[in-house]
Amino acid sequence: MERRALNERLRSVRYDVVLDMQALLKSAWLVRQTHGEKHGLDWKSAREPLASLFYDVRHKVEFWQPAVIRQRALAGLTFGYTPSGAPDFGLQAFARHARSLGMADRSDYAVIMPSASRPDKLWPEADWRAVLGRLTQEGCRLRVLAGNDQEAERARQLISGVDGAEVVWRMDLTSIARLLAGSRLMVGLDSGLTHLSAALGRPTIGIYRASTPVRTPLVGDAYTASLGDRGAPPSREVVLAAVEQALAA
Repeated sequence: MERRALNERLRSVRYDVVLDMQALLKSAWLVRQTHGEKHGLDWKSAREPLASLFYDVRHKVEFWQPAVIRQRALAGLTFGYTPSGAPDFGLQAFARHARSLGMADRSDYAVIMPSASRPDKLWPEADWRAVLGRLTQEGCRLRVLAGNDQEAERARQLISGVDGAEVVWRMDLTSIARLLAGSRLMVGLDSGLTHLSAALGRPTIGIYRASTPVRTPLVGDAYTASLGDRGAPPSREVVLAAVEQALAA
């Protein structure tokens, strides 16, 4: 029923341009439900090459570039302009909201994202505890994100015995953005929310285990550290050193 309603909503409007920036079969399926000239990556540029068969116009963008650069280039080719300057994620309203509440710049809480959709992305609990201990020593209250029962249990185990720590449970994306915008810093696994923190201009540390920051580094106006790589997670010492830099920032 939900899929049918989505199809009807997408088909109810004729668009001038429909751009698929993911180049995945599941995103291409959504694009195919729309009316309008469909743009996407060509066979050699797409992460899932078969997705390119569903576009009317296919663009070549070199594959081994950071995702933000690739997507800006794709948008420029689609709409006929040349991207320039630092990326603008259009999230200034969240920073203004945080400032209006007196939250930003020297807030007293840190946001932690220790969970992921795949177990090979996880970082050892003992290493997380070392990071959490340093943050609480600095006076940061901990806000640990969780999106399901399993993640909530993991979060509760990590903050067991830590005064002032709290599991943030199943917030919508807007609420999470507001939380991140007011934080002193964020430490998280390579996830969409960690990248959102960087885009919001907060000091952000990303821990990579099953993916490479060559493709998806953190990008933002404040201090960022994209640590580790596929099959080579960062050590506790490396992450703690980044935490010190983020706290100083």
